[in-house]
Amino acid sequence: MNSHIRKIAVVTGTRADYGLLQPLIRELMSRPQFDVETIVTGMHFSSEFGETWRAIEADGIDISHRVEMLSALDTPFGVAQSTGAGVSGMAKVFDSATPDLVIVLGDRFETLAAAQAAFLMGIPVAHIAGGEVTEGAIDDSLRHAITKFSALHFVSAEAYRRRVIQLGEQPTSVFDVGAIGLDNFATLELMTEQELEVFLDFPLGDGPFILCTQHPQTMSRQAVGEFMHPLFVALDQFPDAKIVITRANADAGGRAVNALVDEYASARSDRVKVFASLGQLGYLSALTAATVIVGNSSSGILEAPTAGTPTVNIGDRQKGRLRAPSIVDVENDADAIIRGITQAMAPQMQKLADLKVSPYGSPGVSRRIADILEESDLARLHAKSFYDLEWVAHD
Repeated sequence: MNSHIRKIAVVTGTRADYGLLQPLIRELMSRPQFDVETIVTGMHFSSEFGETWRAIEADGIDISHRVEMLSALDTPFGVAQSTGAGVSGMAKVFDSATPDLVIVLGDRFETLAAAQAAFLMGIPVAHIAGGEVTEGAIDDSLRHAITKFSALHFVSAEAYRRRVIQLGEQPTSVFDVGAIGLDNFATLELMTEQELEVFLDFPLGDGPFILCTQHPQTMSRQAVGEFMHPLFVALDQFPDAKIVITRANADAGGRAVNALVDEYASARSDRVKVFASLGQLGYLSALTAATVIVGNSSSGILEAPTAGTPTVNIGDRQKGRLRAPSIVDVENDADAIIRGITQAMAPQMQKLADLKVSPYGSPGVSRRIADILEESDLARLHAKSFYDLEWVAHD
């Protein structure tokens, strides 16, 4: 074991990635080998996205550094501006904090900014959840770019480990640890349905409960109104259902999506309620209590199977990710979404979801990552050599 105390910087840019990273932050903080600092950026400081930096402090985790980077523009240009501001802001933090390792999660532009700045400054990067494919979003390319900036890779499944290696990363640097979001099911005491109703200030009743999140499909040029309309038409075909919608992220078009969601809910306030953020405890409690989760959120693919909740996954945003049998994929068409929700609510699918079959491993991911970091010689991670696959010629 390397006995030298290592300074670890953990970057979080969204409400979702903080919720996933929280068990790892606590695990690292519990080990004397690590001096852990948090770098908080992106959506966390935006009032329209819930000012979720407050939840971090409420959890008793100190915010070591703040990087303001989010543009007011809801466009691809705004995302590019935000990324540039993020690279500059992260560089200033890294220059003063001098971490031995930067930990990033996932595939967003905030993550890309942190990884790029660290790489250019010669600071090793550990990337969580690389190797996945989401063909309907720019996140797909961002994820693979972050992989190339990173020296250590903690992936969610063996198929993703092989893909990271295919990108030229050394097999000894790529570890299949499982999906980090599963740790929260082992560490959080989820709310009962009665507690959840109080938390939401929204009676769920005895009928179906639909949890819904729809993010922009950033690889598509379809107008936002046209993109959202099929979902709204489909939800109206289940008038007995109570619906909780969580707002979209700060992607290009995210604010436009949220404006339409607010308009939809305001006309149906007796059965639809919108939240900027539920926090990890609130969200996982709602996910577990829901009859079905509908939309294109990664949580429908990664966490819902472990929660025992069927998923109706709309469109191509999550295309390419491994699927549990409790996931119903549908086109972004009202009739298709209606059929998907009906199928997911049927007793047969509810029983299948209750089996909690997932291709993403089991809880304990944070412990596995921390164990590997304890044994890693971070000083040797600066130089990377490209790993060539052995090509087989075919006739």
